[in-house]
Parts: sequence; structure tokens; C-alpha cells
Amino acid sequence: MSSETRTVAVVDYGMGNLRSVSQAVLAASNGSGWNVIVTSRPEEVRAAERVVLPGQGAMRDCMRELRDSGLQESVLEAAANKPLFGVCVGMQMLLDHSEEGETPGLGLIPGKVVKFDLAARKQDDGSRFKVPQMGWNRVRQSAHAGAVHPLWSGIPDESYYYFVHSFYARPEALKHVSGETDYGGYFASAVARDNIFATQFHPEKSSGHGLALFRNFLHWKP
Repeated sequence: MSSETRTVAVVDYGMGNLRSVSQAVLAASNGSGWNVIVTSRPEEVRAAERVVLPGQGAMRDCMRELRDSGLQESVLEAAANKPLFGVCVGMQMLLDHSEEGETPGLGLIPGKVVKFDLAARKQDDGSRFKVPQMGWNRVRQSAHAGAVHPLWSGIPDESYYYFVHSFYARPEALKHVSGETDYGGYFASAVARDNIFATQFHPEKSSGHGLALFRNFLHWKP
């Protein structure tokens, strides 16, 4: 197999935690022969075998930068025919629409992105829920298409992952929810459809369980 077909492209449209994500994917690929690149070139996204779409900041800014960078079409092409992993706002961008700035998304997973509404809710210890949610929280692996998603292979259910977010995805169909997290009620913290998998949490900041997700992504055959 050529080096070109063994490339993972981390999409650089100016709005992602690129170094941390690329270093985590590189660590997960250790010894497996993958070439991990951070790229702002659409042709390199098209040539890669797998694509990672990171994102942080405001949804409106991320969508604008993805469009203005010229990378949006190559990301949509990747989402149509090769394994794609969305991270944080990179997950939210996959849905139809976000309440944050009333921003249209890529429309790859039916649903919308909404803001936490926890003003009247209190945690078990009596303290108020803080928004954004920042810190470690459990992820409950959800049945996806009748079974737990293969990217959870070897990862214990209810493992902890690191979150920083004020908005969360609300897919229209439960079949697209592959992980759930309780923060004032359960929400979709991982989504999946066909060759797409994405997480609201940051695998690159989530130690061994995060690396395991990226490692599974590199071996995934959707």
C-alpha cells in the first residue's frame, strides 16, 4: 500500500486544537505505518485515506473559516466516502444547524446544536451546574445500528473523557447517537453515521481512553 493511501489528514482551517490533535493521532498510530499530516490544502484532504475534523471556538466562526479556507468541499467529499472523525465543534459542524449564532452546519447528521439550559438545576451536592461544562465526565456507550460502535472496542463503558463546551448536539434519530453523557440530563456526547464518527469531548486531552479511540479509528473499516 502506498504512503498516500496511509495518510491521515487533520484539517487545518484555522479553528482547531491542531497540534494536540495531530500529536494524539500520531501517538495512536505509533508503529502502524500511518503518515499524519496537518493540512490546509484541499487536495491533501482528498488524497488522504482518513480525515480528522477538529474545531474550537464559536460555531459561526468555524463554519465561516471552513468555507473561506476552500476546505469545505473536500471535507464534504471525505464525509461521503472515507472514515472521518469530528472533534468538539468539529462534531457540532456535522449537524444541520446550531443555536450558536443561528448557524447552518454541514447537514451530514440530521439534528441541531443547542445550548445547555441548566439555570434552575442543581447537582447532587447542591451546587449549580456551570456552563460551559469543563472537566472530566463519563461517556455511556450507546447502541448504534443495534450494537455498540466499533470505535469503542476495548474501551470500558462509562470511561471518563475531557469536555469543554456550552452547546451540545441533539440528533433527530437515536440511531445516530453513539455515546451519552449526564450533565443535568443525558445528551449526545458522540455521534455516528456510516463512515462518520464524532465526539463532543476532546480525545486528545483524554489520556489513554482518548488515544484508544483514535487507534480504533485508524483500524476502523466502515
